[in-house]
Amino acid sequence: MSKPDELLVDVAALVESGQSNQMSLTVVTGGAVITGRLAPEAVWRQRVSEVLTDSARLGEFSAVFTATTPQEGPPTHLHFHVARILQGTVGIPETGGMYRVSIADVSAWTMGDFSYSDH
Repeated sequence: MSKPDELLVDVAALVESGQSNQMSLTVVTGGAVITGRLAPEAVWRQRVSEVLTDSARLGEFSAVFTATTPQEGPPTHLHFHVARILQGTVGIPETGGMYRVSIADVSAWTMGDFSYSDH
Protein backbone atom coordinates (compact mmCIF):
# COMPACT_ATOMS: atom_id res chain seq x y z
CA MET A 1 0.00 0.00 0.00
CA SER A 2 1.33 3.43 -0.81
CA LYS A 3 -0.50 4.75 2.26
CA PRO A 4 -1.11 2.40 5.18
CA ASP A 5 -4.72 1.44 5.81
CA GLU A 6 -5.90 3.68 8.66
CA LEU A 7 -8.22 1.00 10.01
CA LEU A 8 -5.36 -1.50 10.20
CA VAL A 9 -3.21 1.14 11.94
CA ASP A 10 -6.06 1.62 14.45
CA VAL A 11 -6.23 -2.14 15.10
CA ALA A 12 -2.46 -2.23 15.66
CA ALA A 13 -2.70 0.78 17.99
CA LEU A 14 -5.37 -0.97 20.08
CA VAL A 15 -3.17 -4.05 20.40
CA GLU A 16 -0.27 -1.81 21.46
CA SER A 17 -2.30 0.16 23.99
CA GLY A 18 -4.07 -2.80 25.54
CA GLN A 19 -1.01 -5.02 25.73
CA SER A 20 -3.27 -7.81 24.42
CA ASN A 21 -2.10 -10.79 22.40
CA GLN A 22 -5.52 -12.20 21.52
CA MET A 23 -6.30 -10.35 18.26
CA SER A 24 -6.21 -12.80 15.36
CA LEU A 25 -5.44 -11.37 11.95
CA THR A 26 -4.59 -12.60 8.47
CA VAL A 27 -2.64 -10.40 6.06
CA VAL A 28 -1.38 -10.61 2.50
CA THR A 29 2.05 -9.07 2.09
CA GLY A 30 4.55 -9.54 -0.70
CA GLY A 31 2.54 -12.44 -2.07
CA ALA A 32 2.59 -14.32 1.25
CA VAL A 33 -0.41 -14.98 3.46
CA ILE A 34 0.43 -14.73 7.17
CA THR A 35 -2.15 -15.69 9.76
CA GLY A 36 -1.92 -15.60 13.54
CA ARG A 37 -2.24 -13.44 16.62
CA LEU A 38 -0.92 -9.94 17.05
CA ALA A 39 1.20 -9.01 20.02
CA PRO A 40 2.32 -5.63 21.32
CA GLU A 41 5.79 -4.84 20.02
CA ALA A 42 7.37 -4.90 23.50
CA VAL A 43 5.92 -8.35 24.23
CA TRP A 44 7.00 -9.61 20.80
CA ARG A 45 10.55 -8.27 21.24
CA GLN A 46 10.82 -9.84 24.69
CA ARG A 47 9.71 -13.24 23.40
CA VAL A 48 12.13 -13.11 20.44
CA SER A 49 14.92 -12.15 22.86
CA GLU A 50 14.07 -15.11 25.10
CA VAL A 51 14.15 -17.54 22.17
CA LEU A 52 17.51 -16.17 21.02
CA THR A 53 18.95 -16.23 24.56
CA ASP A 54 18.11 -19.94 24.77
CA SER A 55 19.99 -20.65 21.53
CA ALA A 56 23.62 -21.71 21.76
CA ARG A 57 24.39 -20.21 18.34
CA LEU A 58 22.19 -17.09 18.33
CA GLY A 59 22.30 -15.88 21.93
CA GLU A 60 24.44 -12.84 21.08
CA PHE A 61 21.57 -11.39 19.03
CA SER A 62 19.09 -11.33 21.91
CA ALA A 63 20.21 -7.92 23.17
CA VAL A 64 19.23 -6.29 19.85
CA PHE A 65 15.57 -7.01 20.62
CA THR A 66 15.61 -5.57 24.15
CA ALA A 67 17.85 -2.53 23.56
CA THR A 68 15.42 -0.37 21.60
CA THR A 69 13.11 2.29 22.97
CA PRO A 70 9.40 2.50 22.14
CA GLN A 71 8.54 4.46 19.00
CA GLU A 72 6.45 7.62 19.14
CA GLY A 73 3.39 7.94 16.95
CA PRO A 74 1.13 5.34 15.36
CA PRO A 75 2.38 1.77 14.87
CA THR A 76 4.25 1.07 11.63
CA HIS A 77 4.50 -2.71 11.98
CA LEU A 78 2.37 -5.66 12.97
CA HIS A 79 3.99 -8.14 15.35
CA PHE A 80 2.67 -11.67 14.92
CA HIS A 81 3.27 -14.52 17.32
CA VAL A 82 1.92 -18.05 17.07
CA ALA A 83 1.65 -17.25 13.35
CA ARG A 84 2.02 -19.23 10.17
CA ILE A 85 2.75 -18.52 6.54
CA LEU A 86 0.10 -20.33 4.54
CA GLN A 87 1.48 -22.40 1.69
CA GLY A 88 -1.24 -24.39 -0.03
CA THR A 89 -2.92 -26.46 2.66
CA VAL A 90 0.00 -26.21 5.09
CA GLY A 91 0.89 -23.65 7.75
CA ILE A 92 4.63 -23.03 8.12
CA PRO A 93 6.01 -23.53 10.74
CA GLU A 94 3.68 -26.05 12.33
CA THR A 95 4.22 -24.68 15.83
CA GLY A 96 3.81 -21.05 14.81
CA GLY A 97 6.43 -18.39 14.31
CA MET A 98 7.21 -14.79 15.15
CA TYR A 99 6.79 -12.35 12.25
CA ARG A 100 7.16 -8.58 11.93
CA VAL A 101 5.28 -7.11 8.99
CA SER A 102 5.31 -3.49 7.82
CA ILE A 103 1.76 -2.15 7.77
CA ALA A 104 2.66 -0.22 4.60
CA ASP A 105 3.37 -3.54 2.85
CA VAL A 106 0.00 -5.14 3.65
CA SER A 107 -2.11 -5.34 0.50
CA ALA A 108 -5.13 -7.11 2.06
CA TRP A 109 -6.21 -8.22 5.50
CA THR A 110 -9.08 -9.77 7.43
CA MET A 111 -9.92 -10.31 11.07
CA GLY A 112 -9.34 -13.81 12.35
CA ASP A 113 -6.89 -16.44 11.31
CA PHE A 114 -7.43 -18.74 8.38
CA SER A 115 -7.69 -22.42 9.02
CA TYR A 116 -5.39 -24.77 7.22
CA SER A 117 -4.67 -28.46 7.13
CA ASP A 118 -1.28 -30.06 7.61
CA HIS A 119 -2.39 -33.46 6.33
